[in-house]
Amino acid sequence: MDNRAGEMQVFLRVVETGSFSEAARQMRMTPSTVSKLIGRIETRLGVRLLERSTRRLALTGEGQAYYERAQTLLAELDLIERDLSQGAAQISGTVRVTSSVGFGMVAIEPLLPAFWACYPHITLDLSLSDEIVDLYLERTDVAFRVGALASSSLMAVKLGTAPRLIVASPDYLARNGVPQSIDDLARHACLSVNFRRSSPVWPLRDRGRIVDRGIAGPLLANNGETLRRMALAGMGLARMGEFHIRDDLRAGRLVAVMSEAVAGDTEDVHALHTGAAHMPHRVRAFLDFMTPRLRAFLGPQAVVRGLP
Repeated sequence: MDNRAGEMQVFLRVVETGSFSEAARQMRMTPSTVSKLIGRIETRLGVRLLERSTRRLALTGEGQAYYERAQTLLAELDLIERDLSQGAAQISGTVRVTSSVGFGMVAIEPLLPAFWACYPHITLDLSLSDEIVDLYLERTDVAFRVGALASSSLMAVKLGTAPRLIVASPDYLARNGVPQSIDDLARHACLSVNFRRSSPVWPLRDRGRIVDRGIAGPLLANNGETLRRMALAGMGLARMGEFHIRDDLRAGRLVAVMSEAVAGDTEDVHALHTGAAHMPHRVRAFLDFMTPRLRAFLGPQAVVRGLP
Protein backbone atom coordinates (compact mmCIF):
# COMPACT_ATOMS: atom_id res chain seq x y z
CA MET A 1 0.00 0.00 0.00
CA ASP A 2 1.27 3.47 -0.90
CA ASN A 3 1.86 5.41 2.33
CA ARG A 4 3.91 8.33 1.12
CA ALA A 5 1.97 10.74 3.34
CA GLY A 6 3.01 8.68 6.37
CA GLU A 7 6.61 8.66 5.17
CA MET A 8 6.51 12.42 4.79
CA GLN A 9 5.27 12.77 8.38
CA VAL A 10 8.19 10.73 9.64
CA PHE A 11 10.66 12.71 7.55
CA LEU A 12 9.29 16.01 8.84
CA ARG A 13 9.56 14.78 12.43
CA VAL A 14 13.21 13.73 11.87
CA VAL A 15 14.05 17.16 10.45
CA GLU A 16 12.20 19.03 13.19
CA THR A 17 13.75 17.02 16.04
CA GLY A 18 17.17 16.72 14.39
CA SER A 19 17.42 13.11 15.50
CA PHE A 20 16.36 9.66 14.32
CA SER A 21 16.06 8.43 17.90
CA GLU A 22 13.95 11.38 19.10
CA ALA A 23 11.69 11.18 16.06
CA ALA A 24 11.31 7.44 16.67
CA ARG A 25 10.44 8.04 20.34
CA GLN A 26 7.79 10.63 19.49
CA MET A 27 6.23 8.45 16.79
CA ARG A 28 6.51 5.23 18.82
CA MET A 29 8.83 3.58 16.33
CA THR A 30 12.32 2.14 16.59
CA PRO A 31 15.30 4.23 15.39
CA SER A 32 16.20 1.51 12.88
CA THR A 33 12.69 1.62 11.42
CA VAL A 34 12.90 5.39 11.02
CA SER A 35 16.34 5.11 9.42
CA LYS A 36 15.15 2.45 6.97
CA LEU A 37 12.08 4.52 6.10
CA ILE A 38 14.20 7.60 5.27
CA GLY A 39 16.51 5.40 3.23
CA ARG A 40 13.52 4.03 1.31
CA ILE A 41 12.42 7.56 0.41
CA GLU A 42 15.93 8.45 -0.79
CA THR A 43 16.16 5.27 -2.85
CA ARG A 44 12.80 5.91 -4.49
CA LEU A 45 13.69 9.53 -5.31
CA GLY A 46 17.27 8.74 -6.31
CA VAL A 47 18.68 11.61 -4.21
CA ARG A 48 20.11 12.07 -0.73
CA LEU A 49 17.86 14.10 1.54
CA LEU A 50 19.93 14.11 4.74
CA GLU A 51 23.63 14.30 5.46
CA ARG A 52 24.27 12.11 8.45
CA SER A 53 27.12 12.53 10.94
CA THR A 54 27.74 11.40 14.51
CA ARG A 55 26.85 14.89 15.77
CA ARG A 56 23.92 16.07 13.70
CA LEU A 57 21.69 15.70 10.69
CA ALA A 58 21.72 18.30 7.91
CA LEU A 59 19.36 18.75 5.00
CA THR A 60 20.75 18.60 1.48
CA GLY A 61 19.39 20.99 -1.15
CA GLU A 62 17.04 18.26 -2.33
CA GLY A 63 16.11 17.53 1.26
CA GLN A 64 15.17 21.15 1.88
CA ALA A 65 12.94 21.16 -1.21
CA TYR A 66 11.32 17.86 -0.15
CA TYR A 67 10.78 19.18 3.39
CA GLU A 68 9.08 22.39 2.20
CA ARG A 69 6.82 20.66 -0.30
CA ALA A 70 5.93 17.88 2.13
CA GLN A 71 4.91 20.53 4.67
CA THR A 72 2.64 22.15 2.10
CA LEU A 73 1.11 18.87 0.93
CA LEU A 74 0.38 17.60 4.45
CA ALA A 75 -1.13 20.95 5.41
CA GLU A 76 -3.40 20.69 2.36
CA LEU A 77 -4.46 17.18 3.38
CA ASP A 78 -5.33 18.50 6.82
CA LEU A 79 -7.45 21.23 5.25
CA ILE A 80 -9.31 18.72 3.09
CA GLU A 81 -10.11 16.54 6.09
CA ARG A 82 -11.17 19.51 8.21
CA ASP A 83 -13.43 20.75 5.41
CA LEU A 84 -15.09 17.36 5.03
CA SER A 85 -15.47 16.77 8.75
CA GLN A 86 -16.78 20.28 9.26
CA GLY A 87 -19.22 19.95 6.39
CA ALA A 88 -19.58 22.27 3.41
CA ALA A 89 -22.77 23.77 4.77
CA GLN A 90 -20.86 25.06 7.80
CA ILE A 91 -18.17 26.96 5.87
CA SER A 92 -18.92 30.65 6.15
CA GLY A 93 -17.43 34.10 5.59
CA THR A 94 -16.88 36.48 2.70
CA VAL A 95 -14.87 35.74 -0.45
CA ARG A 96 -13.81 38.84 -2.36
CA VAL A 97 -13.68 38.18 -6.10
CA THR A 98 -12.90 40.34 -9.10
CA SER A 99 -13.34 39.53 -12.78
CA SER A 100 -13.53 41.20 -16.16
CA VAL A 101 -17.07 42.30 -16.96
CA GLY A 102 -17.69 39.87 -19.80
CA PHE A 103 -16.20 36.80 -18.12
CA GLY A 104 -18.01 37.60 -14.89
CA MET A 105 -21.37 37.95 -16.62
CA VAL A 106 -21.30 34.88 -18.86
CA ALA A 107 -19.05 32.46 -16.96
CA ILE A 108 -19.15 33.20 -13.22
CA GLU A 109 -22.63 34.58 -12.54
CA PRO A 110 -24.48 31.56 -14.00
CA LEU A 111 -22.59 29.28 -11.56
CA LEU A 112 -23.47 31.21 -8.43
CA PRO A 113 -26.87 29.62 -7.64
CA ALA A 114 -25.29 26.14 -7.66
CA PHE A 115 -22.38 27.42 -5.56
CA TRP A 116 -24.72 28.82 -2.92
CA ALA A 117 -26.68 25.59 -2.91
CA CYS A 118 -23.46 23.89 -1.77
CA TYR A 119 -22.15 26.71 0.43
CA PRO A 120 -25.16 28.67 1.69
CA HIS A 121 -23.20 30.58 4.34
CA ILE A 122 -20.49 32.01 2.05
CA THR A 123 -20.98 35.61 0.92
CA LEU A 124 -19.40 36.65 -2.38
CA ASP A 125 -18.18 40.22 -2.71
CA LEU A 126 -18.06 40.24 -6.53
CA SER A 127 -16.66 43.20 -8.47
CA LEU A 128 -16.72 43.25 -12.28
CA SER A 129 -14.19 45.51 -13.98
CA ASP A 130 -11.89 45.22 -16.96
CA GLU A 131 -9.22 47.18 -15.09
CA ILE A 132 -6.45 45.28 -13.32
CA VAL A 133 -7.03 45.10 -9.56
CA ASP A 134 -4.18 44.76 -7.04
CA LEU A 135 -5.20 41.79 -4.89
CA TYR A 136 -3.15 42.93 -1.91
CA LEU A 137 -4.18 46.58 -1.91
CA GLU A 138 -7.85 45.80 -2.57
CA ARG A 139 -7.91 42.86 -0.12
CA THR A 140 -9.18 40.59 -2.88
CA ASP A 141 -9.09 36.80 -2.53
CA VAL A 142 -9.49 35.68 -6.16
CA ALA A 143 -9.11 37.48 -9.49
CA PHE A 144 -10.16 36.03 -12.84
CA ARG A 145 -7.91 37.45 -15.57
CA VAL A 146 -8.23 37.16 -19.34
CA GLY A 147 -5.00 37.84 -21.23
CA ALA A 148 -1.28 37.93 -20.55
CA LEU A 149 -0.22 37.93 -16.91
CA ALA A 150 2.30 40.36 -15.51
CA SER A 151 5.12 38.86 -13.48
CA SER A 152 4.10 38.75 -9.83
CA SER A 153 4.13 36.67 -6.66
CA LEU A 154 0.51 35.63 -7.21
CA MET A 155 -0.42 32.01 -7.76
CA ALA A 156 -2.08 31.39 -11.14
CA VAL A 157 -4.44 28.53 -11.97
CA LYS A 158 -4.96 28.22 -15.72
CA LEU A 159 -8.60 27.68 -16.60
CA GLY A 160 -8.38 27.58 -20.37
CA THR A 161 -7.76 29.48 -23.57
CA ALA A 162 -10.23 31.83 -25.23
CA PRO A 163 -10.14 32.49 -28.99
CA ARG A 164 -10.80 36.05 -30.08
CA LEU A 165 -13.08 36.83 -33.02
CA ILE A 166 -13.99 39.88 -35.09
CA VAL A 167 -17.76 40.20 -35.15
CA ALA A 168 -20.52 42.50 -36.31
CA SER A 169 -24.29 42.48 -36.50
CA PRO A 170 -26.00 41.31 -39.71
CA ASP A 171 -27.50 44.79 -40.02
CA TYR A 172 -24.09 46.47 -39.92
CA LEU A 173 -22.69 44.07 -42.54
CA ALA A 174 -25.72 44.61 -44.78
CA ARG A 175 -25.16 48.36 -44.69
CA ASN A 176 -21.36 48.42 -44.91
CA GLY A 177 -20.33 45.20 -46.57
CA VAL A 178 -18.29 42.30 -45.24
CA PRO A 179 -14.55 43.03 -44.82
CA GLN A 180 -12.58 40.61 -46.96
CA SER A 181 -9.03 41.69 -46.16
CA ILE A 182 -7.03 43.53 -43.53
CA ASP A 183 -6.94 46.62 -45.75
CA ASP A 184 -10.73 46.68 -45.78
CA LEU A 185 -10.73 47.58 -42.08
CA ALA A 186 -9.71 51.15 -42.98
CA ARG A 187 -13.23 51.82 -44.24
CA HIS A 188 -15.03 50.15 -41.33
CA ALA A 189 -15.98 51.43 -37.88
CA CYS A 190 -13.89 49.41 -35.43
CA LEU A 191 -15.04 49.44 -31.81
CA SER A 192 -12.18 49.26 -29.33
CA VAL A 193 -11.12 49.59 -25.70
CA ASN A 194 -9.40 52.41 -23.85
CA PHE A 195 -7.37 50.41 -21.33
CA ARG A 196 -4.00 51.92 -20.57
CA ARG A 197 -2.44 48.49 -21.17
CA SER A 198 -4.02 48.24 -24.65
CA SER A 199 -2.88 49.69 -27.96
CA PRO A 200 -5.17 50.80 -30.83
CA VAL A 201 -4.18 47.85 -33.03
CA TRP A 202 -5.54 44.42 -33.81
CA PRO A 203 -2.98 41.62 -34.35
CA LEU A 204 -4.07 39.87 -37.53
CA ARG A 205 -2.67 37.10 -39.70
CA ASP A 206 -1.74 38.10 -43.25
CA ARG A 207 -0.31 35.46 -45.58
CA GLY A 208 1.17 33.47 -42.72
CA ARG A 209 2.58 36.36 -40.69
CA ILE A 210 1.14 38.44 -37.88
CA VAL A 211 0.71 42.17 -38.54
CA ASP A 212 -0.55 44.85 -36.17
CA ARG A 213 -3.32 46.69 -37.93
CA GLY A 214 -4.19 50.13 -36.60
CA ILE A 215 -7.92 50.61 -36.19
CA ALA A 216 -10.24 53.56 -35.63
CA GLY A 217 -13.91 53.99 -34.93
CA PRO A 218 -16.60 55.84 -33.02
CA LEU A 219 -16.11 54.12 -29.65
CA LEU A 220 -13.43 53.48 -27.04
CA ALA A 221 -14.87 51.67 -24.03
CA ASN A 222 -13.47 50.50 -20.73
CA ASN A 223 -15.19 47.10 -20.81
CA GLY A 224 -16.04 44.36 -23.28
CA GLU A 225 -19.76 44.35 -22.50
CA THR A 226 -20.15 47.88 -23.88
CA LEU A 227 -18.39 46.77 -27.08
CA ARG A 228 -20.75 43.81 -27.34
CA ARG A 229 -23.85 45.96 -26.96
CA MET A 230 -22.68 48.49 -29.52
CA ALA A 231 -21.83 45.70 -31.95
CA LEU A 232 -25.34 44.30 -31.45
CA ALA A 233 -26.70 47.79 -32.14
CA GLY A 234 -24.96 47.78 -35.53
CA MET A 235 -22.34 50.41 -34.67
CA GLY A 236 -19.31 48.57 -36.04
CA LEU A 237 -16.88 45.68 -35.85
CA ALA A 238 -15.66 44.42 -32.47
CA ARG A 239 -12.80 42.06 -31.57
CA MET A 240 -13.96 39.97 -28.63
CA GLY A 241 -13.42 36.75 -26.71
CA GLU A 242 -15.56 33.90 -28.04
CA PHE A 243 -16.92 33.08 -24.59
CA HIS A 244 -18.40 36.58 -24.28
CA ILE A 245 -20.42 36.42 -27.49
CA ARG A 246 -21.04 32.67 -27.78
CA ASP A 247 -24.81 32.94 -27.38
CA ASP A 248 -25.01 35.90 -29.78
CA LEU A 249 -23.16 33.93 -32.45
CA ARG A 250 -25.38 30.88 -32.03
CA ALA A 251 -28.51 33.03 -32.22
CA GLY A 252 -27.24 34.92 -35.28
CA ARG A 253 -27.29 38.28 -33.51
CA LEU A 254 -23.59 38.63 -34.30
CA VAL A 255 -21.60 37.17 -37.18
CA ALA A 256 -17.88 36.31 -37.15
CA VAL A 257 -15.87 37.72 -40.07
CA MET A 258 -12.28 37.48 -41.34
CA SER A 259 -11.80 34.06 -39.76
CA GLU A 260 -8.43 33.48 -41.44
CA ALA A 261 -7.06 36.79 -40.19
CA VAL A 262 -7.86 35.97 -36.54
CA ALA A 263 -6.76 32.31 -36.65
CA GLY A 264 -4.60 31.68 -33.59
CA ASP A 265 -5.63 34.92 -31.85
CA THR A 266 -6.21 33.60 -28.32
CA GLU A 267 -5.94 34.69 -24.71
CA ASP A 268 -5.35 32.52 -21.67
CA VAL A 269 -7.76 32.72 -18.73
CA HIS A 270 -6.47 32.31 -15.17
CA ALA A 271 -7.70 32.41 -11.61
CA LEU A 272 -5.21 34.30 -9.44
CA HIS A 273 -4.85 34.18 -5.68
CA THR A 274 -2.20 35.18 -3.18
CA GLY A 275 -1.11 31.62 -2.48
CA ALA A 276 -1.20 32.04 1.28
CA ALA A 277 0.17 29.04 3.18
CA HIS A 278 -3.11 28.64 5.04
CA MET A 279 -5.83 29.54 2.57
CA PRO A 280 -9.16 30.13 4.31
CA HIS A 281 -11.69 27.32 3.90
CA ARG A 282 -14.14 29.66 2.19
CA VAL A 283 -11.60 30.66 -0.50
CA ARG A 284 -10.49 27.08 -1.09
CA ALA A 285 -14.14 26.01 -1.39
CA PHE A 286 -14.80 28.73 -3.96
CA LEU A 287 -11.77 27.83 -6.08
CA ASP A 288 -12.43 24.11 -5.87
CA PHE A 289 -16.03 24.66 -7.00
CA MET A 290 -15.29 27.12 -9.80
CA THR A 291 -12.12 25.68 -11.35
CA PRO A 292 -13.48 22.47 -12.96
CA ARG A 293 -16.70 24.18 -14.08
CA LEU A 294 -14.91 27.12 -15.68
CA ARG A 295 -12.48 24.76 -17.39
CA ALA A 296 -15.47 22.94 -18.87
CA PHE A 297 -16.98 26.27 -19.95
CA LEU A 298 -13.75 27.25 -21.73
CA GLY A 299 -13.21 23.79 -23.20
CA PRO A 300 -13.38 22.97 -26.90
CA GLN A 301 -16.47 24.57 -28.38
CA ALA A 302 -18.37 23.80 -31.54
CA VAL A 303 -17.00 25.80 -34.44
CA VAL A 304 -19.16 28.85 -35.02
CA ARG A 305 -19.96 29.38 -38.65
CA GLY A 306 -18.94 32.79 -39.82
CA LEU A 307 -17.96 34.67 -42.92
CA PRO A 308 -14.42 34.38 -44.33
